[in-house]
Amino acid sequence: MPVILAANVLQLPLFVASMFAQRFEFFKTVTDLLSRNGALFNALEFGLIVFFTYFYSEIALNPEELADSMKKNGGFVPGIRPGRQTAEFFSYLLSRIGLAGALYLAALAIVPNIVSAAIPMPFYLGGTSLLIAVGVALDTAAQIEAYLIEHRYEGFLISGRVKRGLAR
Repeated sequence: MPVILAANVLQLPLFVASMFAQRFEFFKTVTDLLSRNGALFNALEFGLIVFFTYFYSEIALNPEELADSMKKNGGFVPGIRPGRQTAEFFSYLLSRIGLAGALYLAALAIVPNIVSAAIPMPFYLGGTSLLIAVGVALDTAAQIEAYLIEHRYEGFLISGRVKRGLAR
């Protein structure tokens, strides 16, 4: 989500500037500065991806709620007291893992732009499209696995192929 949000936030000013670029020199300059292969575009995209990664994790994951849920269900983190200390531990983990994830996502989104600027290619292969393709493939495999388990078949992902006795 952070990569898609950052790309869309950057595309809006680029779209508006390109509409007025033929009439006004300022908007032509903005369009040139915000080109996909430009340093400013990549720096802004990197910063927005890091920001949106933290923003999304704050919205999606609440450490206090996770700690309370674990405490109610009898779970615990070894060496850490249930309740407030567990919530602080989760917050600490989310900030550290979030930073590593944000840097990884930003690099994955920007490296293809840098490579395409250095090596002219007849097509555009962006990191976002790779992320989406892998995510869809993993989700599809998980749905097929769930369907097979629901119908009491053995999973085909473990062996890598569908067994002969399963197909009827």
